Amino acid sequence: MSSTTVPVTSPDSSSPAAPAAARAAKPAPTPFTAYQKVVIAILAFLQFTIVLDFMILSPLGARLMSEMHIPTSRFGLVVSVYAFSAGIAGFLAAGFADRFDRKRLLMFFYTGFLVGTLLCGIAPSYHFLLVARMVTGIFGGVIGSISFAIIADLFAFEQRGRVMGIVQTAFAGSQVLGIPIGLILSDRWGWHAPFLMLAALATVAGIFIAAYLKPIDAHLKLQRDGGALRHLIKTVSKRRYLQAFATTALLVTGGFMLMPFGSAFTVHNLGIPIERLRLIYFVTGMFSILAGPLLGKFSDVVGKYALFALGSALSTVMILIYTHLGVTPMWQVIVINVLLFVGITSRIISSSALMSAVPDPAHRGSFMAVNSSLQQVAGGVAAAAGGLIVVEAKDGSLARYDVLGYVVVASMAITVAMLFFINRMVRASVGGAAAGAPAPR
Repeated sequence: MSSTTVPVTSPDSSSPAAPAAARAAKPAPTPFTAYQKVVIAILAFLQFTIVLDFMILSPLGARLMSEMHIPTSRFGLVVSVYAFSAGIAGFLAAGFADRFDRKRLLMFFYTGFLVGTLLCGIAPSYHFLLVARMVTGIFGGVIGSISFAIIADLFAFEQRGRVMGIVQTAFAGSQVLGIPIGLILSDRWGWHAPFLMLAALATVAGIFIAAYLKPIDAHLKLQRDGGALRHLIKTVSKRRYLQAFATTALLVTGGFMLMPFGSAFTVHNLGIPIERLRLIYFVTGMFSILAGPLLGKFSDVVGKYALFALGSALSTVMILIYTHLGVTPMWQVIVINVLLFVGITSRIISSSALMSAVPDPAHRGSFMAVNSSLQQVAGGVAAAAGGLIVVEAKDGSLARYDVLGYVVVASMAITVAMLFFINRMVRASVGGAAAGAPAPR
């Protein structure tokens, strides 16, 4: 393989030295090179393994609690320890995130993730599994931020919506393909089997990263902050970064508030049999897989913020309808879920692409690491807050789910306003047309 160093592309012209003329004109959408397509495929598959590792524990919960004889509270700790470990690791890694070649950094953390997943696959006891999930979270929680830094380094701003659209389909892919396969394996060989499958997939992904991803170290020439601590302090003290961090923290609130209670609400309030949940997840996931790349391309055409606003409007309508439903026919539940996920996916893709233009090239790694850490912590807080709002009745139905819907809609409205200022900041930095505003005719 060639060891040619891949330069940090700055078509977003985050640097103040970018020529005014380059910022003024909207660059025409450019096709991906052959190497860029390879990078997208690697990052998408990598993201698939990370998301699946996080999600697979929930459907395995019943079998795991039965075999290990643990109560729900101790199982909840197994789930949450990943998120909190990931959040802490992301923050601690931020100071070093821009001090190394991103390929080497990715290989280091992905190897740690692979080891953690393998430990889950051979865990003989509850406490062993708890430590294994902690190891997996420490390493896996940083990988997403490194991937987004690589995307910002290697892809022009007007390409990032398409890239995010493809990479973000990992969530839907894990829902449609990964979880059913994992459940089949667990039914046949026990709950350890899905983690061993994941370890095998991660090994394949690691080989491809080592063989095909070129060094990405041009950002090292831009470092002026001295030590890791100073670099971290500079990242968390910049005003525009703080504005982006606050927006990110609120962005994840909606999904983490609604998702933990979605299956219970569907079964006990909407009257859908539990054995038919898999069909709902499958159909919703398939539509998400198809919609992701299209929405990413759409965001590059009409503008990131425009798509975010449209997605927020659609999500608001669907949430208000969904959280007020009673017993509902299956087909209506599927349609509402599909439209809701399209709205949420629009928000995720467009906001991720827009946020990628906020940091300077020299701070991309640390910015993404802190941003990812905030997502983990804010998600945990949001899930806990949702649990304080929703009340479970004696028959298993959820009360005050409509109140939760109002809270989520309010948070979405606030993020539309907050991202407006982020969008204006990006437009001032990279040029209005490059940030997605319509080119003047």
